[in-house]
Amino acid sequence: MSVSVDISWKSLNKHHEELCGDKVEVLKTDDSEIIILADGMGSGVKANILATLTSKILGTMFLEGASIEACVETIAKTLPVCKVREVAYATFSILQIFHNGEVYLAEFDNPKCVFVRDGEIVDYPYEERVIEDKTIREYRFQVKLKDCFVLMSDGVIYAGVGELLNFGWTWESMAEYTLKCTKETLSASRLAAMLSQACDDLYGQKPGDDTTVAVARVIERRILNIFTGPPTHKEDDERVVRDFMNQEGKKVVCGGTSANITARVLKKEIITSLNYADPSVPPTASIEGLDLVTEGVLTIGKAMGLLRRYENDDFDEAFFDELDADNGASKLAKLIIEECTELNLFVGKAMNTAHQNSNLPFDLSVRMNLVEQLRECIEHLGKTVRVTYY
Repeated sequence: MSVSVDISWKSLNKHHEELCGDKVEVLKTDDSEIIILADGMGSGVKANILATLTSKILGTMFLEGASIEACVETIAKTLPVCKVREVAYATFSILQIFHNGEVYLAEFDNPKCVFVRDGEIVDYPYEERVIEDKTIREYRFQVKLKDCFVLMSDGVIYAGVGELLNFGWTWESMAEYTLKCTKETLSASRLAAMLSQACDDLYGQKPGDDTTVAVARVIERRILNIFTGPPTHKEDDERVVRDFMNQEGKKVVCGGTSANITARVLKKEIITSLNYADPSVPPTASIEGLDLVTEGVLTIGKAMGLLRRYENDDFDEAFFDELDADNGASKLAKLIIEECTELNLFVGKAMNTAHQNSNLPFDLSVRMNLVEQLRECIEHLGKTVRVTYY
């Protein structure tokens, strides 16, 4: 089995701190995905430096194939010891998920990872090793599809201390809440946003410590195909529609001309939706056999706005409410964010006569520019993108 991994994380800075003392690194190798969550001692600048150093050293060494012993030893020797507390530096969790389904997890002094499998919290056996006087927990097992892992810094399990809960929010209550949320959510980012929001609420929006959750979910390959823009030569209409329809996965057409071409070649009718839920986004349509049909440039532009925010980690529960909105741009962005590991773009390069004859300041370069932005943004989100021009 070859697995894909959906990864996302959210951090809350300690109240009044500019910098976060937790650091998450996400790395890809040819055969695996690695998440490292490091929590620097204390808060603010010092903690940020300690956590950054820890995550970078671990990441670099891990990518070069170093053993966990070598990594821990290097960190123990590299990072300074706090004169006051006589203890060093940073705690960490390292999760590596291989595409063949093997998992390796190492934890040093961070709260235990929450594992969710088949709608239950599961405990995996681990081995403890002492390296440089540090006790490391190590886990090795095989994943199943839909498995979910949540790594966290200790700010998560201290959330609400004294303020609201008086030590009531424990690792167990965090795990239970995670389980409840995994039943309601699709993507790692939506789950990370919900867990982070819960911590923020428990702290009364004034986190008493840096608080980070990192989520990894094991998912199937999900392929999304988007056709936009008429081909340069009309005789290629059938070829582009055939190439597009022959792909596995979901199918989306963006643009009125593209929709007309698709409907004509497939001999299906276009049914336009009369739903104007959001007047700033043109209405969608439907063609039998397709998952979504939208207007072109304006809708892609709007969807790009949501994707950009997501790319810049500007997502919270309110963001996902926007993503769930009933309009073409939100639906397109949601498919890309939550239901796509690979994107195939089929792009026609003809000038759009609808734009030529009007006074609209549109031309081909607008669409090409949007397609290029879309490709860059989605690759930056760690997904594979293939573009074919016609």
